[in-house]
Amino acid sequence: MKLKDIPVETRFEYQGRVFVKTGPITATAEDGSQRLIPRYADLRPIDPLPIETDGRARRQLDETKVLNAFDAFYRTCLRTADDSSRPELELARQRFLAELK
Repeated sequence: MKLKDIPVETRFEYQGRVFVKTGPITATAEDGSQRLIPRYADLRPIDPLPIETDGRARRQLDETKVLNAFDAFYRTCLRTADDSSRPELELARQRFLAELK
C-alpha cells in the first residue's frame, strides 16, 4: 500500500519500524522522530483502515417520511407513464420496497 492510500493518524510499518502518518508525505515514528516517506514506498498498515466517508455527518432518515415521499413519487410516475410501461414501473416499485426490508 502507498502512503497516499493511508489516512492521516493511521499506523503503518515501513522498513521494520512503526509510524503514524502525520501529513501527505510525513510520518512520526514510535520514538517521536519525524520522517519523510517516499511516495513509492510499500507500506503495511497495522490498524484496520477506516471506512472513508465524504466528511459529512450521517443523518438518520425517518422510515415513514421516506416511504411517503417514495409513494408520492410513484403516483406521479403512474400518472405520467403510458399503459405499456406501468407493469415495468410496478415491478421496479416492488424491487425498491423489497430492498428496504
